[in-house]
Amino acid sequence: MPSLHEIQVKNVSRLCHAKPIVTVNGMFPGPTIYIREGDRVQINVTNNAQYNVSIHWHGLKQFRNGWADGPAYITQCPIQPGKRYTYDFEVSGQRGTLWWHAHISWLRDTVYGAIVIMPKQGTPFPFPQPDGEINLILGEWWNSDVEQLAKQAENRGLPPPLSDAHTINGKPGPPFP
Repeated sequence: MPSLHEIQVKNVSRLCHAKPIVTVNGMFPGPTIYIREGDRVQINVTNNAQYNVSIHWHGLKQFRNGWADGPAYITQCPIQPGKRYTYDFEVSGQRGTLWWHAHISWLRDTVYGAIVIMPKQGTPFPFPQPDGEINLILGEWWNSDVEQLAKQAENRGLPPPLSDAHTINGKPGPPFP
């Protein structure tokens, strides 16, 4: 069954600053995608933000699926505001935790999440089965609008400023209560 992902703007607060950011399903970071080796993956993306967007499946080998790799203007046209696109690909010969992210402009700063590729059903662990799992996703946070920062840096011919904080699972500071 295809999973649904809605690109949308939502107000988010970090470091005592609130700002509108582009999210997936209203989440920052976006949802974790769980699949099994050998699965055919269908991810429907609806772009309800004001920016063009595309999604890149970072580290995922796209054997015979190159059109689903996500770099805007290279393997696909970006998904325009108000439009939909279905990423359709098969996962073979890979297991582990990777990540997906926007692959256009600086939207990758807030549009990202984990993709967990589990072994085929019935495949034994090559080590003792863990008691539990937790994904740790590292990122950065700017108090300012990242699209404006990127444009200012480009106009000046300089690199963008350093982030205001590093994040773990979208939050600065300790990831656990």
